[in-house]
Amino acid sequence: MNRRGVEFTVVEVEPGLWKWCFQIGEAATTGKTQTSLMGMATHRVQQRIDRELRKQRGLAQRWPT
Repeated sequence: MNRRGVEFTVVEVEPGLWKWCFQIGEAATTGKTQTSLMGMATHRVQQRIDRELRKQRGLAQRWPT
């Protein structure tokens, strides 16, 4: 799946437990979330991606290269 140019995966590892991962630049991020719905697990990963992208954008504005 893709969120704002970031590829990510969400896989159910057992009923109600989802493992996810994505990579932004060199940093890979992984985690787990508990929910019975794949759509909710996907939404949580998308929120995490948005948060990480905001962090990077904020750092880029403070420290121009």
